[in-house]
Amino acid sequence: MAWLVFAILAACGFGLRGILYHWTSQQPLSRNALLCGTFFSGAVISLICAILTGQQWSVSALIGLQMGLFSFGANASMFKGFAVGKASLVAILTALPSVVVVIVAYALWGEKLNAMQLAAFAVIIAGILLVRYSNDLSWGNLQGAQWGLLAMILFAGNDLSGKWSTMMEAAMFPTLVCMFAMGSACFGLWWLKDARFARSVATAVSQGNALGARVKVVSIASVSSLAERDEMATAKGRWSGKRTFAVGMAVGITNAVGMMFIITAFDLGKAGLVSAVAALNVLIVLLYTRFIVKERFSRLETIGIATAFAGILLMRLFGG
Repeated sequence: MAWLVFAILAACGFGLRGILYHWTSQQPLSRNALLCGTFFSGAVISLICAILTGQQWSVSALIGLQMGLFSFGANASMFKGFAVGKASLVAILTALPSVVVVIVAYALWGEKLNAMQLAAFAVIIAGILLVRYSNDLSWGNLQGAQWGLLAMILFAGNDLSGKWSTMMEAAMFPTLVCMFAMGSACFGLWWLKDARFARSVATAVSQGNALGARVKVVSIASVSSLAERDEMATAKGRWSGKRTFAVGMAVGITNAVGMMFIITAFDLGKAGLVSAVAALNVLIVLLYTRFIVKERFSRLETIGIATAFAGILLMRLFGG
C-alpha cells in the first residue's frame, strides 16, 4: 500500500498548490507569468535533485516533454473554460481525469481493477463529484463545457504520460526537468506575446490612435483567453512581471513536490487508482476555504467529503 501513501501525499501537495492558486487568482497579476514561474521553479528544483542524486539521463526521460505539453494545454484550457463558461461545470470536468485514465490504462496496458478496487474508485469519484456539484450548476447552463472536456482529457494525458515514464524506467528527476522546462517555455512564450500586445496597445494610445486601439482590443478580447484579457486590463495597481514570476516560483515548490510524489505513486500502483486519490486535492482546498476563508460547507459538500474519505478507507482495506 505504499502507492496509496504517496498518492495521498501528492494530493496534499497539489491541494496546497490549489490554495495558492486560489489566493493568486484574487490578485492583479498575469496568470501566464505566474505559471511560467511555477514551472520554471519546478525545473530548477528537479535539476538540482537530479544532480544531487546522480540519476541517469536517458531518451525515455524525454517523455517529460510530452507531460509538459499536456500540462500546459490542460491549464490553458481550464483557464479558458473559467473565462467563458460556468466555473462549476469546468471544475466538475477537471475533477474527472482519473475516469479517462482508468479506461485508457486498461485499453493500452491491460491494467485491471478488481471488484473492491473498482468499488473504492467509484466511491472516491462520487465524493469528488458531490463536492464539485455543490455549486449552482444547471443543465441549462453548460457554457465552457468544451474547454472543460479538453482540460479533462489533457490532464488525463499528463497522468498517463507519468505512468508511461515509470513503465519505461525513466529516471524521475530528469523526466520532471523536461516536463517543467517545456511547461515554462510554453507559458513564457505566451507571456511574452501578451506583453508585446499590451505594449502595442499602449503605443497606439500614446500616439493618439486611441479609437483604433480600442477596436483592436475588442476584436481580440472576443477570442482571447482570460490571461490575455488580463494583459489588456489597466496596469494601475497591477503586479509587475518580476513579482508575479517570483510568486509563481514559490508556488512551483508545491507543484514540484506533488509531481515527485505522484510519479513515485505511479511507479508503485495502478494509474487509475493513483489518479483518483490524487484528485482528492480538492478536499484540501475545500478545508482551506472552510477554516481560513470561513466559508460554510453545504450539505452536498459535507456528504461529498465523507464519501471521499470512505473511498480512501476502502482503498486502504482492499487496494492491494
